[in-house]
Amino acid sequence: MVLDCMGGDHAPREVVAGAVAAARDHGVPLILVGPARRIRALLTEYDAVGNLSIVHTDESLEMGEGALASWRKPRSSIAIACELIKHGKAGALVSAGSTAGVVATSAVRLKTQHGIMRPALAVTLPTRPGPTVLLDSGATADAKPEMLVQFAMLGTAFAQIRLGVERPRVGLLTIGSEPGKGNKLTKKAHELLAASPLEFAGNIEGHDLLRGSVDVIVADGFTGNIALKTMEGTLRIAVDELKRALSSSRTAKLGAALQRKELTALTDRFNSDTYGGGVLLGLNGAVVVAHGAATSRAISAACKLAFDLSEGRLIDRVKDQLGAAARPSRFRFGRDGDARPAEGGAVREAGQVAEPQPPGDGA
Repeated sequence: MVLDCMGGDHAPREVVAGAVAAARDHGVPLILVGPARRIRALLTEYDAVGNLSIVHTDESLEMGEGALASWRKPRSSIAIACELIKHGKAGALVSAGSTAGVVATSAVRLKTQHGIMRPALAVTLPTRPGPTVLLDSGATADAKPEMLVQFAMLGTAFAQIRLGVERPRVGLLTIGSEPGKGNKLTKKAHELLAASPLEFAGNIEGHDLLRGSVDVIVADGFTGNIALKTMEGTLRIAVDELKRALSSSRTAKLGAALQRKELTALTDRFNSDTYGGGVLLGLNGAVVVAHGAATSRAISAACKLAFDLSEGRLIDRVKDQLGAAARPSRFRFGRDGDARPAEGGAVREAGQVAEPQPPGDGA
């Protein structure tokens, strides 16, 4: 695995600390990319010199920089990390850098997989009885209906590896449960998903996001990002209010003490640090995007997630999903990426799409 040591609000100290923890606690092999002298000094503090490899670079993307920074800084730590994957020296990448910068640089350096029009950022939601995958949560804001179908394929492959679900159920996020509800994008996407070989469960609404009624929730990046951040803010407020209520009186404090184990488990379930971050799917390499404010604990979890995805053959699983979709599909993808009915009902494989243009700064 390769780790961008200069990405994140607390880089490089928290990032290096997380790398050391991932190597010691989970046995994750890591290559650290960044200024060698600073990284080596931190490894000395953690008594880990010689345990992790270092690739030196002085350039890095600032947290406030957008997608165009990937072109302005070709020797940034995230760009060098992508090159290591491209040349087979690492199986997956972890960065807590600017989401727009990580998405743009990864897309340019690693390229999308054959047949994939745009990458999607997948996050794991803390639902019951099991977690749910939400994508896209911010990589592709302006999507076509055909892209949402591909996002569903990517999410299915991810859920099979991450959640261990053999045939994940897919839901489409829109404004109503009926098939005809939504805008032009979701109406057409519903039609295509219903015709696909995926286990499509139909539309779901915003209040269903945390119900766990499906395994994969599909949305365009604009809608998915708003939904994700709304949930994060709501859960954060709910946890804070719960803590305040449990410390409001002597009786409440006593009750909290008696339920300490359960309350700790609840807090951990809603803590994004335990999930490792989002996964950028659809590229020729697994890319995990940790939160910009990631602590060492979050970085360690992200490294473990990247390692699991690499070991689970994520890229091959995506290829399998695309192949399965192409064989029985009622539509084929044209060179411009639009879906068209297959002539005479014949089976057509997805065509090679044009190389992606750099994503906009809104990623």
